[in-house]
Formats: sequence, C-alpha cells, structure tokens
Amino acid sequence: MTIVSDEVELVPSVFSHLMLSRYPEFDTVTSLQAWDAADEYLINTVDKQKLAQGPVLILNDTFGALACALHEHQPISYGDSYVSQLATLRNFQQNGISGDDVTFVDSVSALSGQPAVVLIKVPKALALLEHQLYALRGVVSADTQIIAAAKTRDIHTSTLQLFEKILGPTHTSLAWKKSRLIFCQFNGPDVEPMNELVSWPLDGTDYQIHNYPNVFSRTSLDIGARFFQEYLPSGLSGTIVDLGCGNGVLGLKALQQNPEAEVIFRDESYMAVESSRLNVESNCPEELSRCFFEADHSLANIERNSLQAVLCNPPFHQHHSVTDYIAWQMFNDAKRCLAIGGELRIIGNRHLGYHQKLKRLFGNCELLASNKKFVILRSVKAPRKSRA
Repeated sequence: MTIVSDEVELVPSVFSHLMLSRYPEFDTVTSLQAWDAADEYLINTVDKQKLAQGPVLILNDTFGALACALHEHQPISYGDSYVSQLATLRNFQQNGISGDDVTFVDSVSALSGQPAVVLIKVPKALALLEHQLYALRGVVSADTQIIAAAKTRDIHTSTLQLFEKILGPTHTSLAWKKSRLIFCQFNGPDVEPMNELVSWPLDGTDYQIHNYPNVFSRTSLDIGARFFQEYLPSGLSGTIVDLGCGNGVLGLKALQQNPEAEVIFRDESYMAVESSRLNVESNCPEELSRCFFEADHSLANIERNSLQAVLCNPPFHQHHSVTDYIAWQMFNDAKRCLAIGGELRIIGNRHLGYHQKLKRLFGNCELLASNKKFVILRSVKAPRKSRA
C-alpha cells in the first residue's frame, strides 16, 4: 500500500526545505517524511464512490499528503497551522499540481457546505479536536463518511468518547503499521455548546488571559514564560516581535515595559494569534494602535534590518518529531531582520545548547539568567567587520 506514486512525490516539512535552501551551511538539518502510515491508511480506506459525490473536507493535513493524493477532488483543507498550508502548496508545486485545486479554511473561520467525505488526522491537542468536531456538526449529515486516523498510541478512550459525544456512534479499525482508523456515523446527539475560551488571571497584574483551544499551555501560565517575563527588555523604541507568541503574554509585558515601541505578535497558529489579539483588546485596548497580529512562518516577509528586538521561546518539536531546526531558522531570521544593535532574547531548556548556536550565528551570547530547567540568553546583532 502506498499513496506515493510516480506522479506524486511528497517533499518533507516546509521548515527543512526552507532551512536547506536559505542556510546550506547548517548541515545538521534532517528532513521529515511528509506522510505517515495513517495517511496511507486513510487513502486506501476511503470510499472512492463517496469521493465523487460531493466536497471532500480534510482536517489537520500536516504537510498536504492527503490533499495531494486527492487533488482531483479539489479538497477543502481545514486546520490551525499556517506552515501546514505552506507545506501543502509546496507539495502541490513540487508535483505540478495547481494551487487552485485546494481551498484552505483556517481554524478561526467557519466551515460551510455539506461534505460527502471528511478525513481527519487526529491532532495532539484534545481541545483542538473537540473544537473541530463541534465545527463539523454544522456541516455533516448522516450520509457523510467520516474517518479519522492517527498512530495507535495516540488514540485513547477519551478520543473515541469525544467522537461519540459530539458526532455519534464510533468504532475503530484494526491496527496497520502502528496506525488505526476511527469511523464515525453522525446522528446529531444532544450536546452542550463548547466553551472555546479558557481564561485565568495573570499573576502580578490585573490582566485576564484568554486562550483558544490550540494554544500552548492553555490552562495556566507555562513555567518557561513565567521565568522569561522577568527578563524582558525595557525602554526600547522601534519594533519588537513576540515570535511564536502563543497567547501573547510576553508581548503584553513588552508593551508595558516599552511604551515607545510597536509589538508584532506572530505565530504560525491562527488560534494563537487570535488569542493574542483578544488579550490585548480585553486587557489594554489603548495599546492596540501599537500592535500587529500576524499568522506567518517565522519572520518571513519582515524587512531586513528593521527590528529592535525579537523575543522567543522556540519550540523543539514539530508535531510528533523532536527537532531543533525550527529554532535554528528563527535564530537566523532574527539575525536577518534585526537592526544593528538589535537583540534576540530567548528562553530554552538547558540541555538544548542554544548558546552554542547563538554564539556561532551572532558572534556573541550573554547568559541573563538560569535555573534548574531553563536558560535565558541574549545575542546582539553587531555590524559586519570590514575587510582590511
């Protein structure tokens, strides 16, 4: 069984391709495979007659494997990741498929239409899955074929209960290549509306922090951000970026400590960006004129030498894969976009060795603080040394 034919050859993650093309000297990049057995299981199980009967809706298509395989049906791709959209388009381009063959709907927009087939890659966050299943209630019918897939280890009793509660009767397949399918029949069960927002007070402030379902550390302030917020720059002017902003806690603190600066809240998650926007609107609406909220890939489309500071708690995983090339790209993009004298300030787990990467890249790296788990580092962009 395979979904990769001579005509369809999927490229790895968009991050690894951008890294290899932009920074060839970073030779420790390893490519991620752009599909897994769960993708293959879905493609080989879906009812081909159903595919011809109406719209095909795909949820959480990480690198576009499902959209590529089903491009003739012009699928709708629904998810929370801007990078996944980029990866899908890259794979379409790689295979000579028109980008017009896929329609993207982000996770903060409403679904419409009546799909004949719904294919779901089960996301890591149960809250995001819950949000998506509620969204499906408004568009599916008893005739819709609904199939979800994931690694066997990632399908739990709670996963199946969520399908049953929100959509209807659910059962699973046999395992194949350590993956399993979930089949669900919609029957419109009675269910209480979902409260999408989780809110909690931010210690030491009057702020109430609101979080949409797919935001990291949704139910409380994560320990890294708690430590990092005590070591943010102050008194800067110009533009500061809260890169990988999540719910925007660091950007809120930067607004407070840098009243002459603009702050860009940027994340590849649409729900993270909307959480940041909501948190500024509800806690300090008078500062909105100094804020920009952007779903994008790292610091793409930001002008070279234009930033005064980049604040970042870089992820060291992409979906289920542990990797540091996301952080490396963020660091490289920060160097490109910072003005001379501008600074990158990050927090990271001690064992990740970010100080070595920053010293290699910037020529300097200062340890601002540390504890048993984290280090806070600062690198400044220096002018290029002139050749004698």
